[in-house]
Amino acid sequence: MNDLVRQHTALSESDLEWLHLLVSEWQLLSDLSFADLVLWVPTLDGTRYVSVAQMRPNTGPTSYQDDMVGHLVPRGRRPLLDAALDEGRIVREGDPEWREEVPVRVESIPVRREGRVLGVIARNTNLLTVRTPSRLELTYLQSASDLAQMIAAGAFPFPGEQVDMDSAPRAGDGLIRLDAEGIVQYASPNALSAYHRLGLAADLVGQHLGQITAELAPSRGPVDEALVKLASGYAPREAEVEGNGGVIQLRAIPLKPKGTRIGSLVLLRDVTELRRRERELITKDATIREIHHRVKNNLQTVAALLRLQARRMESVRGREALNEAVRRVGSIAIVHETLSQNLDERVEFDEIADRVIAMVAEISPGKVTCRRNGRFGILDAEVATPLSMVLTEILQNALEHAFAPGETGTVDVTAVRGEPRADARLLITVTDDGRGLPEGFDPQRAGNLGLQIVRTLVEGELGGTFDMQPAAGRGTRVVLDIPVHPQK
Repeated sequence: MNDLVRQHTALSESDLEWLHLLVSEWQLLSDLSFADLVLWVPTLDGTRYVSVAQMRPNTGPTSYQDDMVGHLVPRGRRPLLDAALDEGRIVREGDPEWREEVPVRVESIPVRREGRVLGVIARNTNLLTVRTPSRLELTYLQSASDLAQMIAAGAFPFPGEQVDMDSAPRAGDGLIRLDAEGIVQYASPNALSAYHRLGLAADLVGQHLGQITAELAPSRGPVDEALVKLASGYAPREAEVEGNGGVIQLRAIPLKPKGTRIGSLVLLRDVTELRRRERELITKDATIREIHHRVKNNLQTVAALLRLQARRMESVRGREALNEAVRRVGSIAIVHETLSQNLDERVEFDEIADRVIAMVAEISPGKVTCRRNGRFGILDAEVATPLSMVLTEILQNALEHAFAPGETGTVDVTAVRGEPRADARLLITVTDDGRGLPEGFDPQRAGNLGLQIVRTLVEGELGGTFDMQPAAGRGTRVVLDIPVHPQK
């Protein structure tokens, strides 16, 4: 719609925003009217109309099999559009049009904003299945007529009341028509069932909806006046009401076809099962985070025990092996700590990488500088956990073997992430300016435990590749190429 309006019309950005607000709401008008809606806007030169939006009803057959958006029609071809635009009033024709042997009743509703008519809604009703209307259908049609008059007067949609139509109740979910005093004139079967779910034992018709709703919603204090007003339809508002184990979602729409409120529409939906599932998911998420927190605590306990054991070891090699194990356990604990703070099983790995680098750098304080370049980004837990161990082993290997005791140097960790798509990959290089690889060294066959761990995790769990090669000039360069998404 943005492109069509900007290309063909003289409407301002604020006018375009009004049309967007209207289109976000007009599914309700379409459903209540049992009709297709097409929004026509006059072109810049005033000689044609361009259709910028279309809506089909959920409550009846469509009048248009084809998509009308983008069609251009010259003035004069559709007199109803001309009359509605020029006179600023709702125009109805006498005889229906015939489209592919289907009778269609056509009406035109001017779209007004701040006294100006921006465009016209063509309301097209398929009359092929017309029958004697029920009480529900009559209530729908009367409500649609009131809303159409409000659109023509510039009183609907309501400014500043943006509604999320994906989650808001629709006419078919449940509809209640109130008079100006908030008394129920009509309640659809779905609406009545929803209130029975809240604990209502009587009929709704003739009852004051605000008072009934407040009585059904448990409250520790006095009657909730805000809820009474909302359910009475005095202002356009949304709320949820919970009682008797049930939850219903309410949306009130004041009806002011001639400027004075004559009543209200209350749309409602029984969301009891939806909220129950949401609570189950919240509980499950909290349980998963608590598990990660406890795993982190247990790993830190294991690391502390290994550290105590290392202090009591007389063998230097044994003490070094235990310290290496402490760092391996610590790298896994860092991932679980991060997961315990997230709402899903994904982590920002840059923070983990920085903490792993700081942890491993403790073995050579003040001598070798470790730096990170680039961004790892957000990774799934299935990737983050083995990758943290791999990064720990590579850094530990570089700091222990690339530099002599007391020697200064630099270790750079660089991450380059591919385009965000299903087969995206992460290229990681760890480069040091140390003594370099021994002559004849083969990283794919080396028996060092740390390198064995790296090969197993990179090639087995992560489905990537691992290589070590001499760096340009001096030192060693380790290259990891892994898929961003875990292997299934």
